[in-house]
Amino acid sequence: MDTRIQFRVDEETKRLAQQMAESQGRTLSDACRELTEQLAEQQRRLMSHDVWLSEQINSAFEKLDSGQAVFLSNDEAKSSMAEFKAKIRNRS
Repeated sequence: MDTRIQFRVDEETKRLAQQMAESQGRTLSDACRELTEQLAEQQRRLMSHDVWLSEQINSAFEKLDSGQAVFLSNDEAKSSMAEFKAKIRNRS
């Protein structure tokens, strides 16, 4: 179901916004709808990332609790990351 969004701007702002929208071959309503849809998509991506991050954190704590966690020294972690980056660079 569609819903209506209303907000107030001064007449000059509305007039200029309408002129810009019309110069792009669309209405001010179209431009507002597009912006609203873009904002909603950004929020969807943010929420999706938050879910993924929570899953990763929970998985790490589950490994820790079950004794399956592997700890690396700082030098080992740096070396492993350098190898990983080198593999990525060599793919292209």
